Amino acid sequence: MKRTSFSRLVAGLLLGLVASLFPPAGLAQSVMTRHVRDAVRNGDARPVGRLAQTQTLQIDLVLPLRDPQGLKSFLADVYNPKSPNYRHFLTPAEFTARFGPTADQYNAVLRFAGEYGLNVVGGSRETMEVQLKGSAGAIEAAFHVSLKTFQHPTENRVFYAPDQEPTHNLPFHLWHIAGLDNFAQPKPHLVRKSDFAAAHGIYPEQVVAHATTGSGPSASFLGSDMRAAYYGSGPLTGAGQYVGLLEYYGTNLADLNTYYANANQTNNVPVTLISTDGTSTACNPPACDDTEQTLDITQALGMAPGLAGLQVYVGSSDTAMIAAMTTHNPLPSTIGCSWGWTPADPGALDPYFQRMAAQGQNFFAASGDSSTWSARNAAWPADDAYVVSVGGTDLVTNGAGGAWQSETAWLDSGGGISPDKIAIPAWQKLAGVINSTNKGSTTLRNGPDVSANANFTFYVCANQTTCTANTYGGTSFAAPMWAAYIALVNQQLVTNGSSPVGFLNPTIYQQNLNGQQYAADFHDIISGKSGSYSANAGYDLVTGWGSPNAGLIAALTAPPTPAFSLSASAASVSVVQGQSGSSTISASVSGGFNAAIALSATGQPSGVTVTFGASSIAPPGSSVMSIAVASTVAPGNYTITVTGAGGGLTNTTTVALTVTAAGPSSFAVAVSPSSGYLTRGTSGYVFVTTTVSGTFNSAVTLSASGVPSGVTSSFSPASIAAPGGGTSNFTLTVPKTAKTGTYSITITGKGGGQTHTALFTFQIR
Repeated sequence: MKRTSFSRLVAGLLLGLVASLFPPAGLAQSVMTRHVRDAVRNGDARPVGRLAQTQTLQIDLVLPLRDPQGLKSFLADVYNPKSPNYRHFLTPAEFTARFGPTADQYNAVLRFAGEYGLNVVGGSRETMEVQLKGSAGAIEAAFHVSLKTFQHPTENRVFYAPDQEPTHNLPFHLWHIAGLDNFAQPKPHLVRKSDFAAAHGIYPEQVVAHATTGSGPSASFLGSDMRAAYYGSGPLTGAGQYVGLLEYYGTNLADLNTYYANANQTNNVPVTLISTDGTSTACNPPACDDTEQTLDITQALGMAPGLAGLQVYVGSSDTAMIAAMTTHNPLPSTIGCSWGWTPADPGALDPYFQRMAAQGQNFFAASGDSSTWSARNAAWPADDAYVVSVGGTDLVTNGAGGAWQSETAWLDSGGGISPDKIAIPAWQKLAGVINSTNKGSTTLRNGPDVSANANFTFYVCANQTTCTANTYGGTSFAAPMWAAYIALVNQQLVTNGSSPVGFLNPTIYQQNLNGQQYAADFHDIISGKSGSYSANAGYDLVTGWGSPNAGLIAALTAPPTPAFSLSASAASVSVVQGQSGSSTISASVSGGFNAAIALSATGQPSGVTVTFGASSIAPPGSSVMSIAVASTVAPGNYTITVTGAGGGLTNTTTVALTVTAAGPSSFAVAVSPSSGYLTRGTSGYVFVTTTVSGTFNSAVTLSASGVPSGVTSSFSPASIAAPGGGTSNFTLTVPKTAKTGTYSITITGKGGGQTHTALFTFQIR
């Protein structure tokens, strides 16, 4: 009961809390993501030596989010059609101010870099990363690692990597460090028909079972053919929109010009090449192959020929490229990625993918060209929970530049169950998505989400050489198509005065559970297979929901239906006979609903009176519902239905009322702790608590007897107001001259014509 001991305890707890949030400088802190490769950890990679201390490396330090749980709550709200914040996305500046790292954290990293002789070559607080360049020795010293070399377990090359997790001396945890190894090399998700045929033991002529029907050379498909098949001849062109592409290498725009010249078309969209980490935006053969980069550009421009701009983000660091995509001005509202790679930690980019969702951006990732996902296939980033995974189909049109005619699953479309063990997202948990037919997982992320043509039916120009027709295929064609298709959606939304559609998955999974809506929005691919999975009606692990149909843009741009819902803060209320209870009724609105909502209650038994603090709610708002129970109401369970009416709509919520019998009208006194001691010359206190039962409704006055001579005592408060239930501090002050010994003090409470006591045993030392 000593105050001095209690104060020391509180101070200790506070110091511990401060230490955990702000570790002292000089104390080695861990990084919040993994960096040691599995092949290094389990010994599959044979050690060769150590990286030269003088070798120059470039790494990227990613700072932590300020409020990761708050960001997840924001995303749940902004993608909830019933929320008043639905699609109220953040700007990059707003995101930084709300969820980004602090200026102190960013400046601390800059100082940290200088202390270890590392040069800052890029990044910013807004991009949440700092790009550093320095020697391997300086990086080892800064992050307490040894960068060793290993023989790659499956490739004929040597790679470098740390053999232990990095730590650092910053006063906070870093989120991630990119560039500490070169174990995984990014691969484009395109495949040459001859290579595919050789791998499957067939002739190239056997790969395509039918003639192509495109408007390009040799009846190959152009990007404009994909627009005609999946969108049609409508007026939307992507005007005013910016599309981004992620590319690990630069490109030669002369190949783009050749493509348009050979196709007898004209490109009117400015293409901007952006280096995100110093990587060259040029690509000159034979050192560089720009096949992937050029086809990505032509597929995006073919689908959305009126874009305000196509922005190609080039880099050797995934964090640098994606960080730039979340802050660049103008901001790309939709992004295509046709590359796959294997990160040391598949969650490393989640802060950026979540940021894209918060800012209304979409990231489309090709699902791959190695059929069923496995640890050997680079499923990532297509199996990340915050991206839209794009699978492949085999498309037939009704002629050159013609409409969609039929579609089957492409036989090498990547898909399946996340090999990176990424948890199943909420939208795939919806009843009806995963079933025994599609054989998806109910615990892990499934993919793909959507699909588009990926067969060997395209016209491609690259590397300043002869262009090819019907030679290349892969889901890398499908991802930029989808990115540009959503630019059409966003153009229409801007015309409607609305926000962009934002992260697509929460919307389409919910919409596609409506069979009639699904048939209008998507071509449901029901034939063909790839690896372990077959296409089937509805969602499947080869084509996802399918390819875009004519009704999808209308469905994604339709204004939300005005609606409201009611909820009770206490869904169940227990009231003693003769007493009262309450619950707060709140209204949530969506779709621009703004009418007043009148409240009424039904279902209450005779003797129960229900009143509202405000008879109507001006949404969003609330009103306190008071429930008065007469002493004559029979004990039991009752259901009160609260109805709201407004704007031509009605909605209800219920409150379960339990009426309990009134017990004897009384109160009780208790002391906590029931015993204690004080040293002479000190003071302390204990808690005196009174509780009431039945209909007791009087104040309780407190007194004490048996207090030793010379010891002073007091209650705060001296009387507990009606209905007599509460707590008072009983304080004892012991003079230095007090006689030592053990005493019994009686605490007495009086009220309502009753007297009750409690005993406190007290020792003076």
